[in-house]
Amino acid sequence: MDGTKMQELRELVEFLKANEIAEFDMEQADLKVRIKFAGEPAPAAVSGGIDLAQLSRLIGSAPASQAPLAPVASGSSAATTAAAPAAEATEKLHEVKSPIVGTFYESPAPGASAFVQVGDKVEVGQVLCIVEAMKLMNEIESDIAGEVVRRIASSGQPVEYGQPLFEIRPR
Repeated sequence: MDGTKMQELRELVEFLKANEIAEFDMEQADLKVRIKFAGEPAPAAVSGGIDLAQLSRLIGSAPASQAPLAPVASGSSAATTAAAPAAEATEKLHEVKSPIVGTFYESPAPGASAFVQVGDKVEVGQVLCIVEAMKLMNEIESDIAGEVVRRIASSGQPVEYGQPLFEIRPR
């Protein structure tokens, strides 16, 4: 990777930090990038709040239509930025992923308390959140018993199929 691309990558990281974006995947013709920041979940999601035209200007000369966002396979030779959380280095956390594309909600109604909080103990089949798809409210249940370590998705933000929603420490 040449110096110009490295500088553009640094600017991208700063842009993502400034906009509080926790995860980002991008694939261009000769470049695959996956950036995941450790720590608190961000209120904005890549698919929900980024101006792709601005992002493509930041990354390079490719127009937004030519810079599709796509998941990067974990075994690929993608450039990875940001260290993995220390907890994941010593223990394996289970990710509860979205089974559908839709809008993530942490509570059953606006103003109501969340289904689960970080630190809560959950059982198999316990409702963790709702993903709304085509005006249908789909309850997402825990597929493992354990403790909620992290809520990754932000309430009211769009989620993709297979996107991690929660991390749970198995019992």
